Amino acid sequence: MVSYTELVKKQREFFLSGGTADIAGRKKRIETLKTLLTTHKKEIDDAIFADLHRSSFSDVDYTLMEVEGVLKNIEEWNAPRKMPVSGPQLSADSDSLYIVPEPLGVVLVISPWNFPLTTSAPLVHALAAGNTVILKPSELDPTFSSLFAKLVAKYFDEKEFTVVEGAAPETTELLKERFDHILYTGCPPVAKIIMAAAAKHLTPVTLELGGKNPVVVDESADLSLLAQGIVYAKLLNAGQICICADYIVTTPSMKPKVIAALSTAFNSLGDMSKVKENARIVNDRHFQRLISLLQKTKGKVVYKAGGEISQAEKFIPVHLIDVDAEDEFMQEEVFGPLLPILTLPSFDAAVQYIKRNEKPLASYFYTANDEQATRFIKETSSGGVTVNGVMSHAFAPGAPFGGVGNSGTGRLNGKFSFDNFSHEKPVCLRAGLTYKHNL
Repeated sequence: MVSYTELVKKQREFFLSGGTADIAGRKKRIETLKTLLTTHKKEIDDAIFADLHRSSFSDVDYTLMEVEGVLKNIEEWNAPRKMPVSGPQLSADSDSLYIVPEPLGVVLVISPWNFPLTTSAPLVHALAAGNTVILKPSELDPTFSSLFAKLVAKYFDEKEFTVVEGAAPETTELLKERFDHILYTGCPPVAKIIMAAAAKHLTPVTLELGGKNPVVVDESADLSLLAQGIVYAKLLNAGQICICADYIVTTPSMKPKVIAALSTAFNSLGDMSKVKENARIVNDRHFQRLISLLQKTKGKVVYKAGGEISQAEKFIPVHLIDVDAEDEFMQEEVFGPLLPILTLPSFDAAVQYIKRNEKPLASYFYTANDEQATRFIKETSSGGVTVNGVMSHAFAPGAPFGGVGNSGTGRLNGKFSFDNFSHEKPVCLRAGLTYKHNL
């Protein structure tokens, strides 16, 4: 097994030597990454398609958007912020107070397979904050992982940014090393392993996980909006998204209407295996996991979209399954094109059900009632909420992205990512001195 001690040591020595201190140097690295992405966009998009059969969303486009945001704001984000001076021990006449962002050191980013470059994009902010980065992409994206590792090695010195390929054994070896921050995107069971390894070095972690994201539908809901949101969510990466709609909660009177609306919407697509935007299940293991859910459920399949299940193609059309709270489908995140429907007697019962289970990464509510929407937002806890839509909050520029409780810790996107990989250091200068941060 490869040891990563020398690699981490090389990055740490580069960091300690001041190699990442210069803002112009950081900006140059981000511009180099931009050149890599723009020059090799088609190769990267094609590699992700080869692994996932996904064409409706470009990881490169998303990452370039993050790159542009960093290039626009890097000087401002890195500048010290002068604070007001007050208090019995400080003098406004002779003292000054600043918040100074400083880099953490060597950062490890462990990304998943479903959006391999998009979920790696926070490395842009880690570099902008003055850290070095080691990226470990998922082995379930072998085409992308191999290509991106070669491209990064071509454009970057490994002392500043590098990609490490491999599976669980390589990740285990990486986690033996001391990092200054670890970002992991994935599932709670693996996150516990990451946290345990990080704890040995007191390394802070950011965890972007998933969960059972509810879609509550009340009697006033516009079912055309519901159908639009669910179709989009289940077509994009075949529902293999951490913020995807995981299950629907509705009342007995609304359930047949919900099923009818969703059935009509998916029927309009015809054979889903022929829909260009529809991705495939990532590998045989996840395909079998989803088939096992269909086999074990005590619920009733009330709808199946067009197209036949194919193990060879790793294709499963959308299924709607009428379940109760004890069903197999309600015990774990589905992460695929299967959508259980849970019937509860009222909005209050739905809120209580969500509150008594693990906090999801996202929650969704379809209603025409302002008061009900406000109650849902206030009375349930999740990483983020969209009312009358699915996933919209996660794509809002300037908004933070992150989980709470079992769905994760820490915040990403734009300035939030930069802050995540920085330490905001309070600095007090007395006796008339000022901080010359441009020296």
